[in-house]
Amino acid sequence: MAAETQLLCVVTPCYNEEEVIEKFYDALKPVLKSLPGLSHRIIFVDDGSRDGTLERLNALGARDPTVQVYALSRNFGHQIALTAGLDAARADAVIMMDSDLQHPPGLIPDMIRQWREGHDVVSAVRRATEKSGLFKGFTSAAFYWLINFLSDTDIVHGAADFCLLSRQAHRALRRLPERHRFLRGMVSWVGFKRGFVFFEAPDRAAGRSKYTLFKMLQLAFNATFSFSVTPIRLATQLGLVTILLSLLYLIFVVTCFFLGWKLAPGWASIIFLVTFLGGVQLAFVGILGEYIARIFEEVKRRPLYVFKQTPPTE
Repeated sequence: MAAETQLLCVVTPCYNEEEVIEKFYDALKPVLKSLPGLSHRIIFVDDGSRDGTLERLNALGARDPTVQVYALSRNFGHQIALTAGLDAARADAVIMMDSDLQHPPGLIPDMIRQWREGHDVVSAVRRATEKSGLFKGFTSAAFYWLINFLSDTDIVHGAADFCLLSRQAHRALRRLPERHRFLRGMVSWVGFKRGFVFFEAPDRAAGRSKYTLFKMLQLAFNATFSFSVTPIRLATQLGLVTILLSLLYLIFVVTCFFLGWKLAPGWASIIFLVTFLGGVQLAFVGILGEYIARIFEEVKRRPLYVFKQTPPTE
């Protein structure tokens, strides 16, 4: 009796990728067709593209019944587009990957092998990126060091959003409702048995990266404040240390007074202390504001995304 065929879903967000989307499909499709014992479905999520990406996706969907095209009503961002695709997916295993060919489809068979060996999560870990500069490498290393220093959730250095989720892990991830999303951290948080595949990311096949410096900083803020309360604790500890130093200085001044030592007046030191403490206070108010802003966003309970197009069968 033949084994029952299992279903694999590939979820991929797209934003202004008209130059590369067909190349990505042409690279992905043969890999999926070669997987034994698996049928497949490709879920594209257009994240409010302003070029011809959606038209090209619809053309792919018209000729390939395994392609499902969802389109968001505006640009909600990479992490939300991935979330929309995860919510739409129903399969025995789900793979998240980008459509710019920096996540090589050739890694999928190894991910499937590890999944069949019992791993619920198989993450692709980027060792390097072709033609990436020193600044990119330094900022990436600094980001992973910082988030692992601040957070109780360990995030593997170089782990990308490119990963496979079993049905159980996929179901667990979909139960996390937060708005400010950092999916690779959320994948680590849900736990389960985890495997890894390693790769060197190729340069983009076409077009430009949509992750500007501002978006990377925004992702870093979401990662920091969504997975850690350490910044608030550090603020409290630094505040206590500042109070202690102030008391020690007060003891020093009183001691000098009783011993008859004359202290030269120093406007520079006064200005330094005032500006330093003022800056510390403003920084701590900003940290508190980041957490309060996230509370405000969460309690509004707005949907994470809005579709303007779903597959005809939906």
